[in-house]
Amino acid sequence: MREIIFHVDVNSAFLSWEAVYRLMELGETEDLREIPSAVCGDIKTRHGIILAKSMPAKRCGVKTADTISEALRKCPNMKMVAPRRDWYHRCSKAFIEILREYSPVVEQFSIDEAFMDMTGTQSLWGEPIFAADRIKDRIYKELGFTVNIGISTNKLLAKMASDFEKPDRVHTLFPEEIEDKMWPLPVRDLFFCGKVTAKRLGSLGIRSIGDLANTDVGFLKDQLKKQGEILHAFANGEDVSLVSEERPDNKGYGNSVTLPFDVTETQEAYRVLLSLCEKVGTRLRKDGVKISVIAVSFKSDALRTSRHQRTLDAPTNHTQEIYRQVMHIFDELWDGQTPIRLLGVHTSGVTGEDAETQLNLFTMDKQDKYRKLDSAIDQIREKYGENSIFRATYLQGGKREGLSGGSADET
Repeated sequence: MREIIFHVDVNSAFLSWEAVYRLMELGETEDLREIPSAVCGDIKTRHGIILAKSMPAKRCGVKTADTISEALRKCPNMKMVAPRRDWYHRCSKAFIEILREYSPVVEQFSIDEAFMDMTGTQSLWGEPIFAADRIKDRIYKELGFTVNIGISTNKLLAKMASDFEKPDRVHTLFPEEIEDKMWPLPVRDLFFCGKVTAKRLGSLGIRSIGDLANTDVGFLKDQLKKQGEILHAFANGEDVSLVSEERPDNKGYGNSVTLPFDVTETQEAYRVLLSLCEKVGTRLRKDGVKISVIAVSFKSDALRTSRHQRTLDAPTNHTQEIYRQVMHIFDELWDGQTPIRLLGVHTSGVTGEDAETQLNLFTMDKQDKYRKLDSAIDQIREKYGENSIFRATYLQGGKREGLSGGSADET
């Protein structure tokens, strides 16, 4: 049976959700989606950027991640509103609940997008395009905002399809459609290809996704290392990742932080990641649990998100072990050039602290030392405060404090 995967993406999520709130909850008559408008942060900080904009604002040249001053120069009459985060989380939860009525497996990828495994559901909901239209129209009728739905046989192609013409559309991108629908697109439109990488590829004469797909993979690995191999696979529509829904008993722990400066150096990124690992490890030990899956995510200065994960050989809650794995994952994920605006560390595969661990002759002493070190640090922080003790790396001119990061959505 052919696999059928949907990617559901809310159109201009924050702007749409804000418009719905003002129309349905406040009784306003003006729809933000129909006028030049944007949801933005505080102009005095790095959060003072455009988070979401309306189509009229987009036609004026306003882009997501523009600073407020840049956006106002392009569109002086644009209405700007602050984000209403609690409401946005309610809207996110509501549309995910609808999706779960149509698929046994729904993976929430971010606050405004999700994957659905629709394989074998044709007898219930009809052919994929019919089912997608049904879901899309129901979300609009019941919740008041529109979505795009991409349909394919894997997650990558479904996500690419959902980015085609917007808003309120259903698109397919099956393997047999790749050459006609995806290959002509500029290489920067490929998932996981950031602005800096696209520029680098352009300098090599690789300007379209088709160019990338037909370039020798060995050459790409020489130029871009591991990322070159991944991009080549993506350009050919290859993706083996499965739609996976975390169960309540497999809850994750995570932290992320939006930075007041762009991270462009590996060592600076490591210091930020270490501070996030400190908090994750502390919370794991406090709850008496261990994790077996670790993921790292980052958001570029263009607000494009990338994520990579690995499964551990044995569950852990040791800060140093989590950090060691995080560094390896980050090295595989980042091209070393793209400016980073946000970093996150996420974990899943939660088990009890007494879960059996495969002993390793060469690491047994280390594990015991990690346990004692973590215990001592936890006790000091519990008694004297979070910043009463920190690692020496933060004395080397780093721009972060020794413990940072807000709780991620999965915690």
